[in-house]
Amino acid sequence: MTSDGQGINIAVLVSGQGRGTNLQAIMDACANGRIDGRVAVVIGVKDDAPAMQRARDQQVEAVAASPKDYSPEDYDAVLLSVLRDFKVDLVCLAGYMRKIGQPIIDAYRNRIMNVHPALIPMFFGQGMFGHHVHEAAIERGVRVSGATVHFVDEDYDTGPIIIQKFVTVMFDDTPDTLAARILPEEHRAYVEAIQLFARGRLRVEGRKVRILE
Repeated sequence: MTSDGQGINIAVLVSGQGRGTNLQAIMDACANGRIDGRVAVVIGVKDDAPAMQRARDQQVEAVAASPKDYSPEDYDAVLLSVLRDFKVDLVCLAGYMRKIGQPIIDAYRNRIMNVHPALIPMFFGQGMFGHHVHEAAIERGVRVSGATVHFVDEDYDTGPIIIQKFVTVMFDDTPDTLAARILPEEHRAYVEAIQLFARGRLRVEGRKVRILE
Protein backbone atom coordinates (compact mmCIF):
# COMPACT_ATOMS: atom_id res chain seq x y z
CA MET A 1 0.00 0.00 0.00
CA THR A 2 1.25 3.48 -0.78
CA SER A 3 2.21 5.93 1.92
CA ASP A 4 -1.00 7.93 1.50
CA GLY A 5 -3.06 4.93 2.58
CA GLN A 6 -5.11 4.93 -0.62
CA GLY A 7 -3.64 1.73 -2.00
CA ILE A 8 -1.49 1.20 -5.05
CA ASN A 9 -1.99 2.69 -8.50
CA ILE A 10 -2.12 -0.06 -11.12
CA ALA A 11 -1.62 0.23 -14.87
CA VAL A 12 -2.94 -2.62 -17.02
CA LEU A 13 -1.46 -3.15 -20.48
CA VAL A 14 -3.81 -4.90 -22.90
CA SER A 15 -3.76 -6.25 -26.44
CA GLY A 16 -5.84 -5.31 -29.44
CA GLN A 17 -7.93 -8.47 -29.54
CA GLY A 18 -8.25 -9.80 -25.99
CA ARG A 19 -11.61 -9.91 -24.23
CA GLY A 20 -10.22 -8.18 -21.17
CA THR A 21 -11.35 -10.73 -18.59
CA ASN A 22 -8.18 -10.47 -16.52
CA LEU A 23 -8.54 -6.69 -16.57
CA GLN A 24 -12.14 -7.07 -15.41
CA ALA A 25 -11.08 -9.39 -12.60
CA ILE A 26 -8.53 -6.83 -11.41
CA MET A 27 -11.00 -3.93 -11.58
CA ASP A 28 -13.64 -5.97 -9.74
CA ALA A 29 -11.16 -6.94 -7.00
CA CYS A 30 -10.17 -3.30 -6.54
CA ALA A 31 -13.83 -2.30 -6.32
CA ASN A 32 -14.74 -4.91 -3.70
CA GLY A 33 -11.65 -4.51 -1.54
CA ARG A 34 -9.79 -7.68 -2.43
CA ILE A 35 -7.01 -5.49 -3.82
CA ASP A 36 -5.82 -2.47 -1.85
CA GLY A 37 -5.57 -0.20 -4.83
CA ARG A 38 -7.16 0.98 -8.04
CA VAL A 39 -6.65 0.64 -11.76
CA ALA A 40 -5.41 4.13 -12.56
CA VAL A 41 -4.98 3.63 -16.30
CA VAL A 42 -5.37 1.00 -19.01
CA ILE A 43 -2.92 1.21 -21.90
CA GLY A 44 -3.73 -0.53 -25.15
CA VAL A 45 -2.50 -0.73 -28.71
CA LYS A 46 -5.94 -0.12 -30.24
CA ASP A 47 -8.47 2.44 -29.05
CA ASP A 48 -11.45 0.24 -29.94
CA ALA A 49 -10.18 -2.97 -28.32
CA PRO A 50 -12.71 -4.79 -26.09
CA ALA A 51 -10.53 -4.30 -23.01
CA MET A 52 -10.39 -0.55 -23.61
CA GLN A 53 -14.17 -0.41 -23.64
CA ARG A 54 -14.30 -2.40 -20.40
CA ALA A 55 -12.06 0.23 -18.83
CA ARG A 56 -14.22 3.11 -20.00
CA ASP A 57 -17.35 1.33 -18.78
CA GLN A 58 -15.77 1.42 -15.31
CA GLN A 59 -14.73 5.10 -15.66
CA VAL A 60 -11.06 4.08 -15.87
CA GLU A 61 -8.81 6.17 -18.09
CA ALA A 62 -7.89 4.28 -21.29
CA VAL A 63 -4.91 5.42 -23.34
CA ALA A 64 -4.17 3.98 -26.79
CA ALA A 65 -0.64 3.98 -28.19
CA SER A 66 0.11 1.83 -31.23
CA PRO A 67 3.72 0.65 -31.56
CA LYS A 68 3.26 0.98 -35.33
CA ASP A 69 3.25 4.75 -34.90
CA TYR A 70 6.60 4.98 -33.12
CA SER A 71 10.15 3.75 -33.18
CA PRO A 72 10.84 1.21 -30.41
CA GLU A 73 12.64 3.87 -28.40
CA ASP A 74 9.86 6.42 -28.79
CA TYR A 75 7.21 3.83 -27.94
CA ASP A 76 8.98 2.99 -24.68
CA ALA A 77 9.18 6.71 -23.92
CA VAL A 78 5.44 7.13 -24.52
CA LEU A 79 4.60 4.23 -22.20
CA LEU A 80 6.94 5.50 -19.51
CA SER A 81 5.41 8.96 -19.74
CA VAL A 82 1.90 7.57 -19.22
CA LEU A 83 3.02 5.39 -16.31
CA ARG A 84 4.66 8.35 -14.60
CA ASP A 85 1.76 10.70 -15.30
CA PHE A 86 -0.58 8.31 -13.49
CA LYS A 87 1.93 7.68 -10.66
CA VAL A 88 1.80 3.95 -11.30
CA ASP A 89 3.16 1.61 -8.62
CA LEU A 90 2.51 -1.71 -10.40
CA VAL A 91 2.20 -2.61 -14.09
CA CYS A 92 0.06 -5.65 -14.97
CA LEU A 93 0.08 -7.27 -18.39
CA ALA A 94 -3.27 -8.70 -19.50
CA GLY A 95 -2.89 -10.37 -22.86
CA TYR A 96 -0.23 -7.87 -23.86
CA MET A 97 1.92 -9.62 -26.48
CA ARG A 98 4.87 -7.27 -26.94
CA LYS A 99 8.13 -7.72 -25.11
CA ILE A 100 8.53 -4.95 -22.55
CA GLY A 101 11.30 -2.53 -23.47
CA GLN A 102 14.45 -2.29 -21.38
CA PRO A 103 13.80 1.30 -20.20
CA ILE A 104 10.48 0.19 -18.71
CA ILE A 105 12.02 -2.94 -17.16
CA ASP A 106 14.71 -0.78 -15.59
CA ALA A 107 12.21 1.78 -14.25
CA TYR A 108 9.79 -0.83 -12.88
CA ARG A 109 12.03 -3.76 -11.97
CA ASN A 110 10.00 -6.29 -9.93
CA ARG A 111 6.96 -4.05 -10.36
CA ILE A 112 5.67 -5.57 -13.61
CA MET A 113 3.50 -8.70 -13.47
CA ASN A 114 2.14 -11.06 -16.08
CA VAL A 115 -0.19 -14.05 -15.92
CA HIS A 116 0.51 -17.05 -18.16
CA PRO A 117 -2.03 -19.84 -18.84
CA ALA A 118 0.31 -22.73 -18.05
CA LEU A 119 2.71 -23.89 -15.37
CA ILE A 120 6.00 -22.22 -16.22
CA PRO A 121 8.54 -23.61 -17.17
CA MET A 122 6.23 -25.79 -19.26
CA PHE A 123 4.76 -24.38 -22.48
CA PHE A 124 6.09 -20.87 -22.19
CA GLY A 125 8.13 -18.35 -24.15
CA GLN A 126 7.65 -16.50 -27.42
CA GLY A 127 4.68 -17.78 -29.41
CA MET A 128 3.20 -19.63 -26.45
CA PHE A 129 -0.01 -17.74 -25.75
CA GLY A 130 -3.74 -18.40 -25.71
CA HIS A 131 -4.90 -21.40 -27.71
CA HIS A 132 -1.31 -22.41 -28.56
CA VAL A 133 -0.45 -23.05 -24.90
CA HIS A 134 -3.43 -25.32 -24.24
CA GLU A 135 -2.99 -27.17 -27.53
CA ALA A 136 0.65 -27.87 -26.67
CA ALA A 137 -0.24 -29.12 -23.18
CA ILE A 138 -2.88 -31.50 -24.52
CA GLU A 139 -0.65 -32.80 -27.30
CA ARG A 140 2.15 -33.47 -24.83
CA GLY A 141 -0.20 -35.45 -22.63
CA VAL A 142 0.49 -33.66 -19.36
CA ARG A 143 -1.80 -34.50 -16.48
CA VAL A 144 -1.69 -31.04 -14.89
CA SER A 145 -1.68 -27.50 -16.26
CA GLY A 146 -2.73 -24.22 -14.70
CA ALA A 147 -1.81 -20.57 -14.40
CA THR A 148 1.38 -18.77 -13.38
CA VAL A 149 1.77 -15.18 -12.21
CA HIS A 150 5.35 -13.94 -12.49
CA PHE A 151 7.37 -10.78 -12.49
CA VAL A 152 8.42 -9.63 -15.95
CA ASP A 153 12.07 -9.45 -16.93
CA GLU A 154 13.98 -9.08 -20.19
CA ASP A 155 12.64 -12.22 -21.90
CA TYR A 156 9.29 -13.91 -22.46
CA ASP A 157 7.88 -15.61 -19.33
CA THR A 158 11.25 -15.99 -17.61
CA GLY A 159 10.85 -13.69 -14.60
CA PRO A 160 10.56 -14.86 -10.98
CA ILE A 161 7.40 -16.87 -10.28
CA ILE A 162 5.01 -15.45 -7.69
CA ILE A 163 2.01 -17.81 -7.64
CA GLN A 164 0.89 -20.92 -9.51
CA LYS A 165 -2.57 -22.51 -9.60
CA PHE A 166 -3.13 -26.08 -10.77
CA VAL A 167 -5.80 -27.56 -13.04
CA THR A 168 -6.18 -31.25 -13.96
CA VAL A 169 -6.02 -31.97 -17.68
CA MET A 170 -8.78 -34.38 -18.68
CA PHE A 171 -8.17 -37.10 -21.27
CA ASP A 172 -10.84 -35.70 -23.60
CA ASP A 173 -9.99 -32.02 -23.09
CA THR A 174 -9.82 -29.68 -26.06
CA PRO A 175 -7.88 -26.41 -26.00
CA ASP A 176 -11.18 -24.61 -25.47
CA THR A 177 -12.39 -26.75 -22.56
CA LEU A 178 -9.00 -26.61 -20.85
CA ALA A 179 -8.81 -22.84 -21.35
CA ALA A 180 -12.27 -22.41 -19.83
CA ARG A 181 -11.20 -24.23 -16.63
CA ILE A 182 -7.87 -22.43 -16.36
CA LEU A 183 -9.24 -18.91 -16.87
CA PRO A 184 -10.89 -18.61 -13.41
CA GLU A 185 -7.59 -19.75 -11.87
CA GLU A 186 -5.80 -17.01 -13.83
CA HIS A 187 -8.14 -14.47 -12.30
CA ARG A 188 -7.71 -15.82 -8.77
CA ALA A 189 -3.94 -16.04 -9.04
CA TYR A 190 -3.57 -12.55 -10.47
CA VAL A 191 -5.74 -10.93 -7.82
CA GLU A 192 -3.89 -12.79 -5.07
CA ALA A 193 -0.47 -11.77 -6.42
CA ILE A 194 -1.45 -8.12 -6.80
CA GLN A 195 -2.80 -7.98 -3.27
CA LEU A 196 0.40 -9.52 -1.90
CA PHE A 197 2.32 -6.79 -3.71
CA ALA A 198 -0.04 -4.11 -2.42
CA ARG A 199 0.52 -5.34 1.14
CA GLY A 200 4.31 -5.33 0.69
CA ARG A 201 4.52 -9.09 1.12
CA LEU A 202 6.61 -9.99 -1.94
CA ARG A 203 10.40 -10.03 -1.83
CA VAL A 204 12.48 -11.14 -4.80
CA GLU A 205 15.56 -13.14 -3.83
CA GLY A 206 17.47 -14.05 -6.96
CA ARG A 207 15.21 -16.23 -9.09
CA LYS A 208 12.73 -16.82 -6.27
CA VAL A 209 9.92 -14.78 -4.75
CA ARG A 210 9.49 -15.00 -0.99
CA ILE A 211 5.96 -14.39 0.32
CA LEU A 212 6.36 -12.64 3.66
CA GLU A 213 4.15 -13.33 6.65
